[in-house]
Amino acid sequence: MNLNAFRQELATPRTSIQLCIIGIVGGTCAASLIILFRLSVEWLQILFLPELNQFATLEPLMRFLLPCLGAIAIVLIAYLTGFKYYRMGIPFVIHRVKHYYGQIPFRTAINQFFGGTLALVCGFSVGREGPSIHLGAFASSFFGQWLKFPHNSIRVLSGCGIAAGISASFNTPFAAIIFVMEVVLREYKIHVFIPVMLAAACGTVLTRIVFGEAQELSFIQFNEFSRWIYLYLIIFGILLGCLATLFNKTLMLVISGFSRINMVRRLLIAGVITGAVGYILPDALGAHFHSAHILIAQNENIQLLIAVVAAKFLLTIFAIGLGIPGGIIGPVFVLGMLSGVVLAFPLGFFLDDVSDLNGSFSLLGMAGLMTAVIHAPLAALSAVMELSYSPEMILPTILVIVPAYVTSTQFLGNSSIFTQQLDYQKLPYTISSVMESLQKTGVLAVMDKEFKLLNADKKPLISTLDKEHHNPVVQYKVDTDGAAEYSLVKYDKGKEGETTRLIFIPMQGVHFQATLAEVYSLLEVNRKGAVYIFSSTEEIVGIITWKILRHHLHKASY
Repeated sequence: MNLNAFRQELATPRTSIQLCIIGIVGGTCAASLIILFRLSVEWLQILFLPELNQFATLEPLMRFLLPCLGAIAIVLIAYLTGFKYYRMGIPFVIHRVKHYYGQIPFRTAINQFFGGTLALVCGFSVGREGPSIHLGAFASSFFGQWLKFPHNSIRVLSGCGIAAGISASFNTPFAAIIFVMEVVLREYKIHVFIPVMLAAACGTVLTRIVFGEAQELSFIQFNEFSRWIYLYLIIFGILLGCLATLFNKTLMLVISGFSRINMVRRLLIAGVITGAVGYILPDALGAHFHSAHILIAQNENIQLLIAVVAAKFLLTIFAIGLGIPGGIIGPVFVLGMLSGVVLAFPLGFFLDDVSDLNGSFSLLGMAGLMTAVIHAPLAALSAVMELSYSPEMILPTILVIVPAYVTSTQFLGNSSIFTQQLDYQKLPYTISSVMESLQKTGVLAVMDKEFKLLNADKKPLISTLDKEHHNPVVQYKVDTDGAAEYSLVKYDKGKEGETTRLIFIPMQGVHFQATLAEVYSLLEVNRKGAVYIFSSTEEIVGIITWKILRHHLHKASY
């Protein structure tokens, strides 16, 4: 099968071997880049830390200087790549998927790779899933753009890259699939689901080859507890919903409050704040699961845990709010772990020892807080269950997730932090149902290739029209500038006996990578006419009339 036939099959929104192939290749590209990103972070940390993420082992002055120097380096990278390419992270990827078919600008990926690496190395309270999603979408969609695949398949490729990126970052293929469907694409279509599954599997295979089989939270044990504690889980979920609302609203206040300060100063302020808190409380630096678990295991001092939660809360909202490159889910997970242990403390009035519940409530806190912050209950449930390898936690987690989500949305008016960020940045992320449907099909899938192209006068055109009752007839001519102009030729349906007249309907061109959404945008005003499809060599390869487009819109689907 040649490349053109391969592209034509990808233009059709259906499960195919071609779509599976690009899912595997795109997932492999994305996972390889994420593995390189993770190795870069580890290699740099080993240069000055005895163990990964053990910032507490540094001298106090070094803990202050490290984030400050990291912020300066991030500013330098942003300057070299251009400050206008600094937009990045999950909200930006959602915007690009919805309105640009998942195509990610190259310079934003450079910013995300090096800036994200520095942020994680220098102890900022950000997660690696933000860079993983951005870089995964870039690597996978770049492969599609390079081979000039139809834009509808590049969007699928972008979803594959995101799934592979999350899977390669956390070794969680199932959670990666759910996150893509629930948060990014916000749809469940089989022809999308299959390649995304394959990409997530590729990410997991590659990351297990490099980093081993262990799950990120396998060190946390979920212990069963008495059924009467299930009643407390509802209160627990409500409190997490309140904490998530406070987190989202405070973060948006920081974003809006510092918006008038230029980006260079914002990043430097974030470095100074992180350094100052790290100087006093080193346990608040970074956003690593194992470090938080060690803190919980070694300290039964509830006052220290509350102090770390408060410090981590502030460091996260200032790091994310002031523009440090990194993800929000990682620190939210760590906050959930610590908050879960703190909120389990009141059970000590009824139990002799609540330390056995620390692992269980750590996991429940992660799921509840993530749900209420990003509004992705199924992704939160699957992520925590897969990270900890604890399927028995499904029922208790549901009892936490539901009240957390309902409290956050209905009673406190909290929306997803991603949509709040997109609204503030005025980045569109919604699209009409008609355009969304049309964006799923490439022009190569429905165009009429049986057209007749003539550069002729009236007589030959009439002769061709008489012979070709069903195939469109196109006239082309070259203007004074040497550019070709195309017109759809039709009979003028006048009265009988009148001299035969022809109508020449000018046509606009659409690139062969485009979808039917672009065709609809050109034809919807007059509800008639046609567009021609041209190849990379400017050669006309097909015609789409309003009649063909209308038929596609009205076609029933399962």
